[in-house]
Amino acid sequence: RVNQRFCIATSTKVDLKGADYGSVSDAYFARSASKKKTKKDESGFFATEAEKTGISEEKKAGQKKMDEPMVKGLSADHKAYLKARFSLSAKMYPHELKF
Repeated sequence: RVNQRFCIATSTKVDLKGADYGSVSDAYFARSASKKKTKKDESGFFATEAEKTGISEEKKAGQKKMDEPMVKGLSADHKAYLKARFSLSAKMYPHELKF
């Protein structure tokens, strides 16, 4: 899921047939429960390393499994289009663009 501010509407269609998205639900996107904040003390204030958690290996493998059938159906132009960085310059209005 992506915030709508970061989405640009296009007329490009991508075929999703052959991919199994049955395992994806709201729980898939939920964040893990974080520790409750405790009273601040000197040891917490001067802690040098913050505990960072990345995406689990299980989710990475699941994402690759879901993406593989979809990517096989894309042409080279579509792959380049989806990988390209998008930005607007002066006098470019998103509602007037046609992709």
